[in-house]
Amino acid sequence: MKIATAAYPMDFLADWDAYASKITSWVSEAAGQGAELLVFPEYGAMELATLAGRAVAADLESSLRAVSDHIPRADALHADLARVHGVHILAASGPVFDATIGPRPVNRARLFTPSGAQAHQDKQIMTRFEREIWGVVPGHPLALFDTSLGKLGILICYDSEYPLLARALSEADLILVPSCTEALSGYSRVRIGAMARALEQQCVTVMSSTTGACDWSEAVDTNTGMGGVFGPPDTGFPATGVISEGRMNQPGWTYAEIDISHIAHVRADGVVLNRAHWSEQTGRDAPAPIRSLR
Repeated sequence: MKIATAAYPMDFLADWDAYASKITSWVSEAAGQGAELLVFPEYGAMELATLAGRAVAADLESSLRAVSDHIPRADALHADLARVHGVHILAASGPVFDATIGPRPVNRARLFTPSGAQAHQDKQIMTRFEREIWGVVPGHPLALFDTSLGKLGILICYDSEYPLLARALSEADLILVPSCTEALSGYSRVRIGAMARALEQQCVTVMSSTTGACDWSEAVDTNTGMGGVFGPPDTGFPATGVISEGRMNQPGWTYAEIDISHIAHVRADGVVLNRAHWSEQTGRDAPAPIRSLR
């Protein structure tokens, strides 16, 4: 399959048509290059807050609610584009107020397929900004999505830094990692996490990023990142584990071609078998005793 993963700049939008035109253009470009799976980043949906005006977009709480209000319409747009272009789309995540969860929003990414099927994945572990400032909360648990492209899992940004979450998705062929990071250090943490998860579970991870400045938002005012696709540095994959990567802070798609049979092969007969040997940690993973050598 061919994958397109985004380095996505958020814009101050004049109206809904401007948003629809932007998303349609991005999807059309990737589909035109033969991509079958398109991955947008974490919190890329925050640009929807600008549809309510600069004052709303600049206010943290108001922006959360404004974005959540526009998600159903954005979902309808993505669903239509997935059907028309025959692609799978992971839409940019955004805050969603879900009454089944509680009074505070979750950080939700939504997945759309050419057949019209769709699903969502909520972030599991919040960063300090999300929990201390925004009041964003964990949502529904992890799920594994069985698609015509293979089994897909989603670890939103900070979630990718936790190996037990990836282990819960150990049957995934691909783990999608939409991210939103302010500084190079944050980008590096998520990239290292994505690469480590590809190593441990012997799968492919796909990282997308927000890029550029948004002077209309306190939440996503500065963004650093690029697209990247990673695999285990083993049989059938690059020795560095880097299948493809973009250029730092340069907006656009990063493309990669993946042969999913290589994932099954490396899991069965790789130079190392990290995924199969995972259980050998059990019994050896208790807190280590301190032995004084002073």
